[in-house]
Amino acid sequence: MNKVSIIIRREYTTRVKKKSFIIMTLLAPLFMAAMFIIPVWVMTRKDTDEKTIAVIEDGTEMFKGKIPGTKYLKFEYLENVNLQEIKGNFGELGYYGILHISPKVTYLPSAIQLLSHKQPPLDITGHISNAIEKEIERIKLLTYDIEDLDEILKEIDTDVKIQTIKISDTGEEKETSTGIAMGLAYISGILIYMLTFIFGAQVMRGVIEEKTSRIVEIIISSIKPFQLMMGKIIGIALVGLTQFFFWILITFIIISIAKSVLIPDISAITEQPLTENILSSSPVGQTQVSEIQEMTEIQEIFSTLGNIPWLTIIFSFIFYFLGGYLLYASLFASVGAAVDNETDTQQFMMPITIPLLIGLFVAMGAFQNPESSIVFWFSLIPLTSPIVMMARIPFGVPFWELGLSMILLILTFIGTTWLAAKIYRTGILLYGKKPSYKEIWKWLRYKN
Repeated sequence: MNKVSIIIRREYTTRVKKKSFIIMTLLAPLFMAAMFIIPVWVMTRKDTDEKTIAVIEDGTEMFKGKIPGTKYLKFEYLENVNLQEIKGNFGELGYYGILHISPKVTYLPSAIQLLSHKQPPLDITGHISNAIEKEIERIKLLTYDIEDLDEILKEIDTDVKIQTIKISDTGEEKETSTGIAMGLAYISGILIYMLTFIFGAQVMRGVIEEKTSRIVEIIISSIKPFQLMMGKIIGIALVGLTQFFFWILITFIIISIAKSVLIPDISAITEQPLTENILSSSPVGQTQVSEIQEMTEIQEIFSTLGNIPWLTIIFSFIFYFLGGYLLYASLFASVGAAVDNETDTQQFMMPITIPLLIGLFVAMGAFQNPESSIVFWFSLIPLTSPIVMMARIPFGVPFWELGLSMILLILTFIGTTWLAAKIYRTGILLYGKKPSYKEIWKWLRYKN
């Protein structure tokens, strides 16, 4: 055991001192934090450039004054103007774009064109289409001779937001978010796939390096091949755990700082009596209400993040990273022992890579339907469970399924390690010959 610890210490210290380890340790948290922060930051940023859009209708004034302007978006309705004449120089006239509305729009939805020199953002096109849709609906309803139609439409205009609440077996209620759960599932599944592949490949390259440099011949003289293989696998696993610990710590610090910066204290605003300006339908009042709603939404996002079972997710991530890594690292180590260079690894990498890719593809489906039978079975199969189960956990997984998946992964790891050790013991001292699958099968049948 003392010899194994020496190998572990050597593998660990040589890798944590590398510049690549330090760079990845610092950059990865920035990337992970950015996946949470950037969408929130974008929500708080607004395009403050004032834009004016010229509105031209062919032979009708059906929509004149019906598209409301905003603080930074204005609409100017032009009369007796030919579209072809203004199309070439609308930028010089100070217009951001031209909105051309055909009378056919009441029965042909695509009879609207927005001409501009730049691709219009989604909020502009959405604002225009919503306004025109409401006006067309109003015009069609007028054919039914409904009195006080405008007042009725104002009263029935309703926005619906579905608030998801998760109830535990004890009756405890927690607010959740399907979007955040999907984001966590995506990040977890991708990270498990990437880390398993990256650190497993490091084991394989390390074995090939020592084999081609003939250093392994000296090492094998004082330590058993199995001990050497386990020392390398565990040493690199500890490197991954160290990196993961720093990732969690740095990401938490970055998100905490971002939360304090991006979310101002709006309690003073919301606790004050609503002024007449805010209650009114004026653009200024609507802007103030919109800003309060946006800040509230951002607070709800961070509040929902606080309700996520982080301990379960982090523990499961560490377990499935270690389990998946140990399973595949033993296979990578056996491939490295069987060949003399990385070029020869291609024929043996395919059976190892395919289950990882299948797990990744199934995990993608888990984002949409985490309870499907395919996702369920692949979250139990040990070769794919590290990726697929991590994609399911943010949506909630029964403890018996999680426990069964973990037990099967441990048993499979023990089995693959035993098989890999038999290949490693024979192949580590074999030079100058490219083994075939038939020959590797013979190695597996050798008695100790």
